Amino acid sequence: MIWEPERLDDQQHLTDGDPGGMLLAVAASAAQVRTGYRTAIEAGIDRLAAQGRPRAIVVAGMGGSAIAGDIMAAVCGRGAPMPIVTLRSYQLPGWVGATDLVVAVSCSGRTEETLSVAAEAVRRGCSLLAVGSAGSPLEAVATQSSALYVPIPASGPPRANLWLLTVPLIVAAASLGLVQADAALFEDVATALENVAHQCRPSSESFVNPGKTLAMELAESLPMIWGTSPLAAAAGYRLACQLGENAKYPAVFGELPEAGHNQLVAFDGPLSQRDRFADTPSRTLRLVMLRDADEHPRVTRQREVCLRLARDRDVPVTELAGEGQHPLQRVATLIGLGDYASTYLALGYGIDPTPVAAITELKARISQ
Repeated sequence: MIWEPERLDDQQHLTDGDPGGMLLAVAASAAQVRTGYRTAIEAGIDRLAAQGRPRAIVVAGMGGSAIAGDIMAAVCGRGAPMPIVTLRSYQLPGWVGATDLVVAVSCSGRTEETLSVAAEAVRRGCSLLAVGSAGSPLEAVATQSSALYVPIPASGPPRANLWLLTVPLIVAAASLGLVQADAALFEDVATALENVAHQCRPSSESFVNPGKTLAMELAESLPMIWGTSPLAAAAGYRLACQLGENAKYPAVFGELPEAGHNQLVAFDGPLSQRDRFADTPSRTLRLVMLRDADEHPRVTRQREVCLRLARDRDVPVTELAGEGQHPLQRVATLIGLGDYASTYLALGYGIDPTPVAAITELKARISQ
């Protein structure tokens, strides 16, 4: 597969190369925020408050559904009066019990790991909130246990429904008093995602399109994606996952300050060396730093030094910052840009961004 950046401004190629409509799905993010909020309210998610605050919240999910839990924890932030843990597994930790809230999230409502955790939560007497497609096995588990269920109108691949899955979790957190989030906030987030969609629209040429620009920077590199706060890290992990699923492209994910204690040394390794006189450019590292306004002061200092160390070693650098006052706005703008970039990267390589053949094959084999 050959990287051809001119494909990104070929409108016919963007249409023909994306038969599954991933670009359209990304553009629908703002509509998902509005629908997700309305669906959560109609499902009566505010009734969680009547149960009192749980000792801990465990969000169970896989893939994009689990990232919804990461976003919830990051948006609630350090001020949350209880731990919010994302679980990507078949089993609940031993410490989870009747005073805890388990949130089971599955776009299809059929994810076997999430169904296993939801059933275990019911057996342990935990409070349960579930989010997924209507008429699914997950809804059946919730109904049988008299738990709250938010039926989302999902369409397309699960990763294209991130905001339908995430917004009900933020509404739940607001009902428990963990974060300030009302209808006006969700409208602001939807507007921010509409702005990203306008800037990154397919008809916008590469030199003014931030999504296409980021794709061109990532192409022919091994991205090391670092977040400078839990919020930026959630967006960074989402970007790494989207690069894998949309563009079938590898990436390394990390978070400062931890990444400065291990991944940093890659700047002195074989993938950081570039031969400027080679006939064809070699693939090298690229540091992608996702920044957030809520950085610890020492992390800010580490970020600045790491960027300088990368540039001193001729490692290319990309810096991205979340925009907005509320943490949900900031993470949304980072994720929106990354979703577009991963899709454009796929199309620049001539890859259909929608199918995930290897994952489909894995699921088929383990189900036998």
